[in-house]
Amino acid sequence: MNAIQAELTCPAAEAEELVREELAKAGFGVLCEVDVAGTLRQKLGVERPPLKILGVCNPDLAYRALELDPSVSLLLPCNVVLEAVDAGTRVAAADPVSLMPGAALAEVASDAREKLASAIGRLAEALGEKQDAR
Repeated sequence: MNAIQAELTCPAAEAEELVREELAKAGFGVLCEVDVAGTLRQKLGVERPPLKILGVCNPDLAYRALELDPSVSLLLPCNVVLEAVDAGTRVAAADPVSLMPGAALAEVASDAREKLASAIGRLAEALGEKQDAR
């Protein structure tokens, strides 16, 4: 899957705080969160490194996309994943352009990609980390 991502050398809790701040600057709010590691621990007794999914939404982008194609609701909210890795935390978001193909959604998907990439890029840049768009 194509992703917009950065690897940060800070722990997941610190990375989450910074991610929330940068997403807010780009107009995204966190609608929900899923503590995957905590849920697996509770339900299956499985231990794994921290993994959290933030369900984020930019209301303007969501409205524009839904006006063009109501089935876009299947993709909402956008997921931003924070995953513990050896060097710290990987922050990743699915590339909206690859999720919403076609001419009708091209502009809004591109705008969403730009805003997510900008937020993750500013985060990586502020911490002197590497950013990747796959």
